[in-house]
Amino acid sequence: MCGIVGLMIKKPAMRKDLGKLMLPIFVCMADRGPDSAGLAVYGTPVKKGLRKFNLFTPDWEFDWKKLGKKLEKQTKAKVKVEAVGNHAIFTSDIEPAAMHAWLAECDPTPHLLSTGRSIDIYKDEGHPAKIAERYGFKDLAGTHVVGHTRMATESAITPAHAHPFTAGEDFCLVHNGSLSNPYQLRRMLEKQGMHFETDNDTEAACRFIEWRLGRGEQLQTAMQTAFAELDGFYTLLFGTATSLSLVRDAFACKPAVVAETDDYVAISSEFRSLAHLPGVEDAEIFEPLPEELYSWSVDA
Repeated sequence: MCGIVGLMIKKPAMRKDLGKLMLPIFVCMADRGPDSAGLAVYGTPVKKGLRKFNLFTPDWEFDWKKLGKKLEKQTKAKVKVEAVGNHAIFTSDIEPAAMHAWLAECDPTPHLLSTGRSIDIYKDEGHPAKIAERYGFKDLAGTHVVGHTRMATESAITPAHAHPFTAGEDFCLVHNGSLSNPYQLRRMLEKQGMHFETDNDTEAACRFIEWRLGRGEQLQTAMQTAFAELDGFYTLLFGTATSLSLVRDAFACKPAVVAETDDYVAISSEFRSLAHLPGVEDAEIFEPLPEELYSWSVDA
């Protein structure tokens, strides 16, 4: 039993309050997942040619500025460092493959959480309310968020095992449910050259979608294939730089509810977490159908 959280703000004037509107949803879902939590927030993209690399280390005293200067010196890349406790955002013109290779060779201590022009991601163990306070979630601004509160049932409680899982650039996934064939998927995907970082079943789903998208498929097509390959129960929420997408398995065993108004689209595992939202009494509220992909796009 985990909690999923999604919020997309339609009106640009309200995007400065994304964190304030999202926080009660996120904290409420702590009842479903008190072990660890994570949040991906999408904001204004950095300039073309730049990317944001989100990094994590267990060491709260880690010298992020020193690492940034080392990256600049050894790769000749331009680097801007923003530290948030044991997380940091490196904005740079270095290519993603080069960043991966440099981290592996230079300092494998930091874990690369995400890459993209729009996404920032925070993951940690502990109660979601404490994590939200730790990283200042209430002050976040942007277009949309994807969040998760985890009750660990099949793998370790660590920041690496927390959701969201990411793939490629500006793509993330959270999952409520349990897959019964993650190792079968893993063996198949490893033969295709996919790399895994944890033994979490959700990562198997994430890498499967990544593999299909890498073959040039759109998410709708990739999910049609996934319906035949993912064995188990799942509600999946996806984030990209410009969209939120939600899908449930054929039995729709794991809960999900959507509330949509002219101002926002809000998604949660339970309606009670959405009850605080302004205008929710007039929202279109529905439970997504099984094996139906629902998507919402960000307007400029």
